[in-house]
Amino acid sequence: MKRNAISQICWFSLLLGLNSPYLLAAEGPAVPAPGQSKDAFIRELMQRMTLDEKIGQLRLVSVGPDHPKPVLLEEIAAGTTGAVFNTVVRPGIRDLQDAAMRSRLKIPLFFAYDVVHGHRTVFPIGLGLAASWDMAAITESARISALEASADGLNLTYSPTVDIARDPRWGRVSEGFGEDAWLTSKVAAAVVKGYQGKGLDQPQTIMAGVKHFALYGAGEGGRDYNTVDMSPQRMYQDYLPPYRAAIDAGAGAVMVSLNSINGVPATANKWLLQDLLRGQWGYRGMTLSDHGAVKELIKHGVAADERQAVKLSIKAGVDMNMNDDLYGKHLPELLKAGEISQSDIDNACRDVLAAKWDMGLFKDPYRYLQGADPVDTDAESRLHRDAAREVARKGMVLLKNKDDVLPLKREGTIALIGPLADSKRDVMGSWSAAGKAFQAVTLLEGMRHATRGKAQLLYAKGANVTNNPDIIKYLNEYNTDVDIDPRDPKVVIAEALEVAKKADVIVAAVGEAQGMAHEASSKTNLHISFSQIELLKALKATGKPLVLVLMNGRPLDLSWEDGIADAILETWFSGTEGGNAIADVLFGDYNPSGKLTMTFPRSVGQVPIYYNHLNTGRPFDHEHPNKYTSRYFDSANGPQYPFGYGLSYTRFSVSDIQLSSAKLRKGDSLTAKVTVKNTGKRAGETVVQLYLHDVAASISRPVKELKGYRKLMLKPGESKVVEFPIREEDLRFYDSSLRYASEPGDFKVYIGLDSDDVKEQQFTLL
Repeated sequence: MKRNAISQICWFSLLLGLNSPYLLAAEGPAVPAPGQSKDAFIRELMQRMTLDEKIGQLRLVSVGPDHPKPVLLEEIAAGTTGAVFNTVVRPGIRDLQDAAMRSRLKIPLFFAYDVVHGHRTVFPIGLGLAASWDMAAITESARISALEASADGLNLTYSPTVDIARDPRWGRVSEGFGEDAWLTSKVAAAVVKGYQGKGLDQPQTIMAGVKHFALYGAGEGGRDYNTVDMSPQRMYQDYLPPYRAAIDAGAGAVMVSLNSINGVPATANKWLLQDLLRGQWGYRGMTLSDHGAVKELIKHGVAADERQAVKLSIKAGVDMNMNDDLYGKHLPELLKAGEISQSDIDNACRDVLAAKWDMGLFKDPYRYLQGADPVDTDAESRLHRDAAREVARKGMVLLKNKDDVLPLKREGTIALIGPLADSKRDVMGSWSAAGKAFQAVTLLEGMRHATRGKAQLLYAKGANVTNNPDIIKYLNEYNTDVDIDPRDPKVVIAEALEVAKKADVIVAAVGEAQGMAHEASSKTNLHISFSQIELLKALKATGKPLVLVLMNGRPLDLSWEDGIADAILETWFSGTEGGNAIADVLFGDYNPSGKLTMTFPRSVGQVPIYYNHLNTGRPFDHEHPNKYTSRYFDSANGPQYPFGYGLSYTRFSVSDIQLSSAKLRKGDSLTAKVTVKNTGKRAGETVVQLYLHDVAASISRPVKELKGYRKLMLKPGESKVVEFPIREEDLRFYDSSLRYASEPGDFKVYIGLDSDDVKEQQFTLL
């Protein structure tokens, strides 16, 4: 009787208390039932989660001084951590995931890292990848990055960086893909495809986290983290499309930018993260703050304290807070005070759980850690050197080649001189992930391989990358990134001259240290350093042919260098196999075909300079200069090297344009056709580019806009017909009311080998 009474009381209590938080917080692992849908699983899981566990899912932290591993392991086991970044070896990741499996609900962690242009194998920086104009090669580099990163247990990368940048003073132009929204959108989709494959449920994939949303590359003065003030038309037309392209390609995460947009920081920008991203674009993925960005709302001047910063961020739509613990500290009290709603927390938590579902972590928290851990994480066998070499040489751009001094002959004596000729760290570039400098091939090593037994190769450093003590101190503040020869610079140059005098040709490896083209590395001039200029002056005085090999992460002012050099090869920071790839191009084993995706100015005074600018009422005419036009009077106008520019060891001609019709009706298309011929003596590849111009519209339109390209290989004397379809959709733009449509009228068609060297035709949209 007593037992029955107790049973009746328990059953009665269960019926009355189905919504009790104590019952909803039932024990048991978060494992989906067979056939259970994502939405149903997440809904049931969230019903079982406590408030602290939900808020814990919004915490994205790194093991380090702020979060010592023993403390972090306890916090993970308590269910108050959602993800970890910057842990990049399997044993460390396994330890942290084991702690998550000791938590009450056993919700798995995901692990993130900046896999920007390679993981163990480092590929060229973003500008180098884009300069290939080869989407298959770009996709392959991302696929290999995903293969290597997922094998280390990583699930998400903070990449691709798709910020449109038109100011080369900004150090992070190195990460992105250039100044053009149309081309960057193509690259963005290719990278996402490479990372995520046919689906994140497939092996050897990682989730793409597109960044930095939004407009991060448009900071005033080219200064990192700086404010952005921009018209809606320019925003929608020129800066937002690449983010949209990455999202449409399936990117599972979006990193929110550190800048303000028209006075409102992105991290607190409800219009950006709710109205635009989720409302207009229909995005359903996860959003992440950048490092420390929530707390920085105080310094932006929109939050009085941490509590208000958290309120603004969560209500704007920032799901995960990177690095600090402000969400855990302040969200409970904000909820209790009624300043935020339960749905604000639930929406964010749901997005994080959905990302983990998409990664397959609920079905198997260890799916990225299958098999035994590698005996040697840095084993040579883990690298993909052939692919790295192939991709690197595709993105190199030949800027000058007077009297065909290149390719070099494998004979006689060659002098290799310069501070970047034997730098393993610099050839990899910034954000080189888990790549190891000792595995990188320098230019010196690459040229030794290429000349062994055929030509004599002499080497001297010649100069430091800079002798400015303040810059050296800045670059080496956290790591010793720049090694300095302490000798008198005159002695170092004299040593190089002794080497140069013995040579038939001089190759000078100059440019920037990788730390000069990095986050927090904005600069006020675009020259190479004075120390390197002094070296080049001395080398030029020898009278020997002078070939410049540039290593850099931004467009430079090369007006002086172009005047003294016989040849200039832009190699960017070309990655693990950089030295071999550069040697392949220098000696003609590979004919360069790269094209610039960012304009090179004649001087920093022209910045910002980009090809698809608007005209003015008094445009400058290069053929008929006039005083009262939009120009500079103290310098030649126009770029040093235009967008789309790049030479070859052969030459190409482009015929006049033939249009299939002089009129285009909506719903139809016409064809623009040219014949491209290799008029030189060796096989080569080039990029034929299509640009359009709306002659008269309701708002001023760019003088040219890239709308298509074809990359083709031609044998000597070979010709090919290249056809470009032109559709009404290609003519659409955002008008003054942000309507996306075309307008009837005349349009110019330009086809050529760069944005300046083009043939012209015209048609009318009816």
